Amino acid sequence: MKDKLEQRFRELEGQFDTEEPTLGHFNRFEAKLAQKDTKQPKLNPRSWAWMAIAASVALLFGVWFGGYSSKQGLELADVSPQMEETQSFFVSTIRQEIENINLKRSGDNQQIIDDAFLQLNKLEEDYKDLTVALDNSNKDKRIIYAMISNFQQRIEVLQSLLQQLDELEQLKTINQDEKII
Repeated sequence: MKDKLEQRFRELEGQFDTEEPTLGHFNRFEAKLAQKDTKQPKLNPRSWAWMAIAASVALLFGVWFGGYSSKQGLELADVSPQMEETQSFFVSTIRQEIENINLKRSGDNQQIIDDAFLQLNKLEEDYKDLTVALDNSNKDKRIIYAMISNFQQRIEVLQSLLQQLDELEQLKTINQDEKII
């Protein structure tokens, strides 16, 4: 291997670029770098919205799949095929509502959305506790009902948020119309 490397260097002898940059090259280069540092890139509002949507979907999948990898309890889907269907319905409904919310996300409604997502996270933590309780209780029906209720509460939070976002949007358009008149 060493011989091949030495042979390759002998073949390329005289072909290496050994020229020095012109005088002041480094100063010009540093000046260009300094210019780039002062310019702030503009964020396109559309790209921001897509990033928010992608982050929310990733969060949802992370919570959902993370629950499977670190679960210590039983999911509804583990109880029976009917409960698996029920859980699948709730999860897909929640996912759809989150996508609808992310489409309406803007700087004006960011705080309301963040507050609702905090409520969702709390409900998801409660659900994890219920999965452990279900595993410990030998599939107690009261816990199954509580898990279904938890899913329903999450959907209610999301639907309430969508309603608030619609009302905010309507108020905003009314205010804009009044300014025009």
